[in-house]
Amino acid sequence: MNDSAIQGHDSAEAALPQDAGDGTRAVRAGLPEPVKHEPTLPGPVFAAHFHLPGDPTGPYTYGRDENPTWTLLERAIGGLEAPGRDDVETLVFASGMAAISSVLFSQLRAGDAVVLPNDGYQALPLVRAQLEAYGIEVRTAPTGGDAQLDVVDGAKLLWIESPSNPGLDVCDIRRLAEAARARGALVAVDNTLATPLGQRPLELGADFVVASGTKQLTGHGDILLGYVAGRGGEAMTAVRRWRKIVGAIPGPMEAWLAHRSLATLQLRADRQNATALKVAEVLRTRPEVTGLRYPGLPDDPSHEIASRQMRRYGCVVSFTLPTRARADRFLEALRLVDDATSFGGLRSTAERRGRWGGDAVPEGFVRLSVGAEDPEDLVADLLRALDASAD
Repeated sequence: MNDSAIQGHDSAEAALPQDAGDGTRAVRAGLPEPVKHEPTLPGPVFAAHFHLPGDPTGPYTYGRDENPTWTLLERAIGGLEAPGRDDVETLVFASGMAAISSVLFSQLRAGDAVVLPNDGYQALPLVRAQLEAYGIEVRTAPTGGDAQLDVVDGAKLLWIESPSNPGLDVCDIRRLAEAARARGALVAVDNTLATPLGQRPLELGADFVVASGTKQLTGHGDILLGYVAGRGGEAMTAVRRWRKIVGAIPGPMEAWLAHRSLATLQLRADRQNATALKVAEVLRTRPEVTGLRYPGLPDDPSHEIASRQMRRYGCVVSFTLPTRARADRFLEALRLVDDATSFGGLRSTAERRGRWGGDAVPEGFVRLSVGAEDPEDLVADLLRALDASAD
């Protein structure tokens, strides 16, 4: 691949009009300027080191620091999270947890305080234990009702997860970000459930947007990936330094697959979001289903706030069946839905979330990730499984 097409600022994406639609942006995201006889999306660059005579200058020196395949993917993700902005830097990581850890552990020191959601991703309690072992004070509050505002005074960092996983509560990101920054705190938003096509936290006032690219962003359930995007400066320099120190880097093949998959993000998201709403509308009619949550439902507790800050409501629906046994029978009876963890893939998945521990959910709580199957087929399968799982 012609290095100048990657290293320079010019890209095919740069020619997009400011009002380009999500589909156009997704298809063109991160592509270099066309070069005769070169592929539109260059293949993965497999290299542990690069030719480097003389002083170590230039963008590519060693494989733990930079890679041309990462560069294109980072440009692509940045173009979706913050279109038209030159002040945003994006860094890709080996997994979502690597990205999360990079922000927390690069920004916090012993004696600092951080605010985490107490209803977020189930690995956060593990993170809390490690933070506390380093002498960092951890405060928690629920996502709903903007409750984190009550404990943010004096904190160095506010961590927001909206919508929350798995309960799908939503908070007012702009309100929390403004309040936190007025108190001198940095703000990070986990955007995994929404994706940049659902909401853009940097536009809502966040300093960092963090996500697992393993989920809907790439959508095929075949790679692990994470990323951090934020305004360039000392904070992002610290995140980059952390990535270098711990070596939490993606392989070039994973990065290339992720970039390839971005092209269909808008197609996948629109299909999955529309089907998720249909599924939620059907599930609300079933008497054995309680605690149904989907931000796209007009009567969902989060709908009003979500509608102000989200452009798409996501592909995950959560609900509770009467007992653990009923939920297990329901999952076993499904034919078009895989009993698997994670979410956001083309193939629908579901699980009884309580089997992992770490989530404060009822035993019969089910997290359903809606895929790209025909809506009528998926709804029919869900209804049949509900009937078949009845006592």
